[in-house]
Amino acid sequence: MIIPCIDLMEGKVVQLIQGREKALEGDSPEEMLRKFAGFAQIQVIDLDAAMGRGANDALVEFLTARAVCRVGGGVRTVERARRLVDQGAHKVIVGTAAFSDQGPNRGFLEMLNRAVGRERILLALDSRAGRIVIKGWRESTNLLAEQLISELEPYCSGFLCTYVDKEGMMQGTDLDWFRRLRALTDRELTAAGGITTLEEIRELDRLGIHAALGMALYTGRLDLATLAKNQGQYTQSPI
Repeated sequence: MIIPCIDLMEGKVVQLIQGREKALEGDSPEEMLRKFAGFAQIQVIDLDAAMGRGANDALVEFLTARAVCRVGGGVRTVERARRLVDQGAHKVIVGTAAFSDQGPNRGFLEMLNRAVGRERILLALDSRAGRIVIKGWRESTNLLAEQLISELEPYCSGFLCTYVDKEGMMQGTDLDWFRRLRALTDRELTAAGGITTLEEIRELDRLGIHAALGMALYTGRLDLATLAKNQGQYTQSPI
């Protein structure tokens, strides 16, 4: 499954490079919904909430009311996760709060499961230089996705795995990393970060991994119409 991304900052649709430098602004949320109408799901990330400097709640609610959305960014309390589900989020993406210094934050994850249900939860294993990064990718941990993924399986329906090293750079992604992760879990996997070519999308699909696309779509490197028309060849179902 191909999943277009809508990242929100200061009320606008944006694309960042490695979560730091704003590279471009997209069209309005309404226009992005129109452009992405041919896809089964959309990924919505509230970057302001992820960075702890406000939120774009009204825009998130607008989007979730009009499309099947997986939503993340700043989901660090059970209350925020429940509110996103109440607003219409199909799934909630949780990163920072899922981890402690030692590994999984089991107490929080258990409360989250009771509140919204495991099937609604995607855990973000966003990694730079092999280590999981948190707080809007501003802080690195000593945790490795490959070491934790099996421990986290009981708390989610799947994982969003962003290869931050190449996020927004359109230089390709690390397919070997995704192959290793795929071998470690049978949960739904979504790859993000640097995916630039149809060949990468096809290889991820062959591995049973969804592809979340951002910069390559916004710059026209990958053609939206072609991707939407040929989605049938990407056989992963929207779980």
